[in-house]
Amino acid sequence: MKTFFKALILVPIALAIVLFSVANRGAVQVSLDPISRDAPQLVYSLPLFAVVLGSIAIGVLIGGLASWIAQGKHRKAARRSRREVEALRSETQSLRAAVPDSALPALTRGNG
Repeated sequence: MKTFFKALILVPIALAIVLFSVANRGAVQVSLDPISRDAPQLVYSLPLFAVVLGSIAIGVLIGGLASWIAQGKHRKAARRSRREVEALRSETQSLRAAVPDSALPALTRGNG
């Protein structure tokens, strides 16, 4: 069922990307020279869909990296909490092992 819903979402997205790519095959010039607008030194001729999809991919990567960095404090707190839980579990086990069973008071049923 999960695979079906995944396909239900991804297939239309993939189809839209393919249709966009086919419709925008024309070449555009991408200049990486901010100084000289008339005769730029670094010019690449790329299909428009490559420029658009590449820009989207770079944006997703930058956004993911920014999100990962912002969530670092939460990951650090989770690691600290996990270590603390493990330390407390081991302490509880050692304390339970140190106390003999006969030292614990027995539960008795009262008459009344």
